Amino acid sequence: MAVAYPFTAIVAQEDMKRALMIAAVDQDVGGVLVMGDRGTGKSTAIRALAALLPKMDVVEGCSYNCDPAQPPANRCPQCQSRKDKAAAKTIKRPLPVVDLPLGATEDRVIGSLDIEKALHAGEKAFEPGLLARAHRGFLYIDEVNLLEDHIVDALLDVAASGENVVEREGLSIRHPAKFVLVGSGNPEEGELRPQLLDRFGMSVEVTTPKDIQTRVEIIRQRDTFERDREAFLKKWQRKEGALRRKIEGARGRVNDIDTPTDILELAATLCTALGTDGLRGELTLIRAARAKAALENADHVSPEHLKSVAPLVLKHRLRRDPLDDAGSAVRVQRAMQDVFGEEC
Repeated sequence: MAVAYPFTAIVAQEDMKRALMIAAVDQDVGGVLVMGDRGTGKSTAIRALAALLPKMDVVEGCSYNCDPAQPPANRCPQCQSRKDKAAAKTIKRPLPVVDLPLGATEDRVIGSLDIEKALHAGEKAFEPGLLARAHRGFLYIDEVNLLEDHIVDALLDVAASGENVVEREGLSIRHPAKFVLVGSGNPEEGELRPQLLDRFGMSVEVTTPKDIQTRVEIIRQRDTFERDREAFLKKWQRKEGALRRKIEGARGRVNDIDTPTDILELAATLCTALGTDGLRGELTLIRAARAKAALENADHVSPEHLKSVAPLVLKHRLRRDPLDDAGSAVRVQRAMQDVFGEEC
């Protein structure tokens, strides 16, 4: 198993790290899209996040990571078929971070008929796919803008419903599939379909650092890691542990964070000023701000929390304006200045 580079050792790229931490605290935020130059640490940061995620309770022997706290009726067909559903044992399992490779077939993604059981036992059985493995965790797609359309369609259906429905080869299977979608890619290689873009709660643009000292520090850290990984991991062990505890604590209290009415009004005013479609922008903005407040151990969401996450949540939701050639980041900053009445 490959050793992940420590998350806390990543130099610069603060927006990307903030977005990933928010997604780790509250999965309902809707995932992260990281677009930018090659070699800017996109994949490194996403894979490093896995080591920081706390273990979760699952039903022992379940292939779908079912939550024991959920009633049996809300679990997968495998759990529902148990004779004694209430007596299912609970075990700890690392939060899954599942890679969806570009060349993956639809059968591998959504699941298919188990050929081995069909041939040897003469029975129809379902072989879970990547979506089942990613349930309650993260589904990571590198070069997400190059994903084939039929795979995108499958992802959109599941992301909208939180369920994977498979009807093929005489099988009719329905199982829970709720996951955080994390994608990375290079915008020069193509754009995402608008429907898929809208499914990402936050988006981040990363660029190659221009500051010489920053570049030198990145090179030094990476070179040290490559030469002696064990020593490097030991050096960052304490900071990794502190951040892991911070994320775990934030996950435990995020639902108790108070969201005052004036914060809701600010979020709605900002989205109205930007002309975002629907209400998904406001909902995601509030959830992300609440997660940010939880990370800072605050008891309520403040305008500062809202301002911190607004560019991450809203930049990719703007419609193109033929009368305004300013970039989406500039438009968000202008709207924030108007709404908050100060330099942002």
